[in-house]
Amino acid sequence: MERVRSAFNRMIKSERYSRFTLQPSEDGERHVEVKLSDDAAEDQAGGSPSFRPALPRQSRATLCYLALVILLIFSIGYLLGYLSHRDTQLPQENCATNPEMEIQKEAATEAAAEAAAAAVPDAPMYWKQVTELLTQKLTSQAFDKSLSDFDRPSRSAGSDGDKSLANGIFDVFKKEEMDPWVGIHHVLLQTPDSKCPNRVIYGSDNFKPTGYLAYSATGIAVGKLVYGNYGRQEDLEVLQKKNVQLKDSVLLLRAGNISFAEQVDNGAKKGASAVLIYPDPQDYSYNLDTALYGHVHLGSGDPYTTGFPSFNHTQFPPTKSSGLPNIPAQTITATMASTLLKTIGGPESDASSGFKGSFTSVGYKLGGSENITVEVNNVLVNKEIHNVFGVIKGFIDPDQYVVLGAQRDAWGKGYAKATVGTSVLTELAKAVREMVEKDGFRPRRSLVFASWSAGEYGSVGATEWLEGYMSSLHKHVVTYISLDGLLMGRGSFMASASPLLYSLLEKTMKAVNSPMGAGTVYDMVGTTNVLKPMSMDDPAYPFLAFSGIPSISFHFINLNEETYSYYGTDLDNKDHLDYKTNHHTSEMVALAAQFAGQMALRLVHDHVLYPSLDVSRYSSVITKAVVRVYKRINQLSMTGQLKEVNPNWLNRASGSFQRAASSITDDIDNTDLSDKESCRILNDRIMTVEPSLLSPYVSPIETPFRHLLLGRGSHTLASIAETTDMEHFRIQLALATWNLQGCANAMVGNIWDIDEEI
Repeated sequence: MERVRSAFNRMIKSERYSRFTLQPSEDGERHVEVKLSDDAAEDQAGGSPSFRPALPRQSRATLCYLALVILLIFSIGYLLGYLSHRDTQLPQENCATNPEMEIQKEAATEAAAEAAAAAVPDAPMYWKQVTELLTQKLTSQAFDKSLSDFDRPSRSAGSDGDKSLANGIFDVFKKEEMDPWVGIHHVLLQTPDSKCPNRVIYGSDNFKPTGYLAYSATGIAVGKLVYGNYGRQEDLEVLQKKNVQLKDSVLLLRAGNISFAEQVDNGAKKGASAVLIYPDPQDYSYNLDTALYGHVHLGSGDPYTTGFPSFNHTQFPPTKSSGLPNIPAQTITATMASTLLKTIGGPESDASSGFKGSFTSVGYKLGGSENITVEVNNVLVNKEIHNVFGVIKGFIDPDQYVVLGAQRDAWGKGYAKATVGTSVLTELAKAVREMVEKDGFRPRRSLVFASWSAGEYGSVGATEWLEGYMSSLHKHVVTYISLDGLLMGRGSFMASASPLLYSLLEKTMKAVNSPMGAGTVYDMVGTTNVLKPMSMDDPAYPFLAFSGIPSISFHFINLNEETYSYYGTDLDNKDHLDYKTNHHTSEMVALAAQFAGQMALRLVHDHVLYPSLDVSRYSSVITKAVVRVYKRINQLSMTGQLKEVNPNWLNRASGSFQRAASSITDDIDNTDLSDKESCRILNDRIMTVEPSLLSPYVSPIETPFRHLLLGRGSHTLASIAETTDMEHFRIQLALATWNLQGCANAMVGNIWDIDEEI
């Protein structure tokens, strides 16, 4: 009977069918699309809707034979069915449902549903669903355990403790099936000589501080002791106005406001023979005998392989960084500094100068009369460091990725400096991985999670990675999000970022809840300006200014504070962070993780990177910089120092940039964003902005921070606006103008659309 039935079905089976698929729209909504078979598609494509191809001609005998067979089959089937039904029919008095049959039915239904779901392509989630899932997974309870797991007594770069942490992070990524890998670098780190300690000799006092400044010049320096406040340029100008001799002096500076490297560099430029740095009680409210640690390399990465990755020292010749100081530098405790300041002598500092700190028994005189000796005996040590990576791959553009990174090492316990960031890194990775595996989240782009070593020495691990892949990273890395220093307190918030990320930062502030109660982070800060210029010692800075990758770092902090005073000391521990957060550390870490996670997921979720990367936000930054140079040109032209230089050239390049930025937003408005190729072209244009602002005319060895607007060096628009050398001014102005015009050209995309107005 079955054979007969099959034969019959084959004879009458239709070729026509329809298929239903769910197609995602731009906003994540699912729409049903009906795809017809070939014959139905032809009906819609042209001709009459009622048209069907004619059946093949059959002979009359064949048709009669077919009709008789069908009639015979029908008759036999009807007779057998009737007899079978009559014999087996039972009274239907009890119609109770059979539980086993119901279970089987349910199972069949579920299996069918699962099969149908498997047949439907993955559709993107609504953004609200993404953020809700992320918030549910990043709980304070999860961070209680994670913070405890990563809290170690010692984690100095390249040590056994550092490598043990690296292995632990690798295991987390491996367990989450994130295809982890390790980048190994051999770098030169500077440490004190245990047999020959550093010394400061002043009169009968012979100090042997335990803290130190890595990458200081070594040797002995002798000179007059001079107090120079924070060592900023304006501070040293105050000394010169007071006729205090800076040449060959030993500068005593208090820590803060600028980096140790900038303090030493400013002192060296004024001719100082050495620099001493201490934590004044006005800025650092801790034990006066607390040792201070840091580095004085005016740059980032291994300063003995500048521009080259430290994969193996035998491959590349040593290239000593131009940012290494040529004078000794050393930290001393507040107690030691108090002793020096009591007998320093010299003229009094003005009350309006801001030179006075919080020592009650000290007058903060400027010195210049008493000799002091500084002896630095640090040694270079070759260390193997490990960077650990894991990846969650995107589903549409996996070769474009957002990188989240955290420093793993620290001078001491490094609880706020390293433990918090490492905890956020791993918990975020686990949360997003679970969203992909269990909740159906499908990121368009990839997420790379990176644990860096030797961050305390100037982002050494991170910079070596950037140097290793200098020619390609900017083509693939959408954004770098630094997880270092996320948590310093509780009542306020601040951030440093590429202008491209200003809109994303603002949007995230309006979406993440305030830690202080009702409202959002945006409501919490009110009218406060949360944006701070990105300093050179910010871990995100080399990504932005060296590699041309849009980067951001952010910090939850206490009101009226801008730094975490325990960094670089043995006091950076859990107890002090608990004190700063009013014992809400785990809750605050979870909130900071949500903030970082929302930014990262927005960048991998949306079809188009705009407005998360908002090209229009650079326009005002460029305009301000160009106006400064424009005024400088007019000023020099009026005095006759500069001739035959037209400021309109730079101004037109600025205009080209703004028109190119507008063309991107216009093209987005006029593009079908469901078209993957169109989205990719638009995103590639957006991603050209930051790397195109790196000057191609300077060497990454001599001038590693090549960014035209946010870098350091004579090529920047800020430096051009202040130069006094007219020949240098002409050359740098021409190069900067074409750098800016080149960025505008790259943003346009098609060479035939380039603005030739300049």
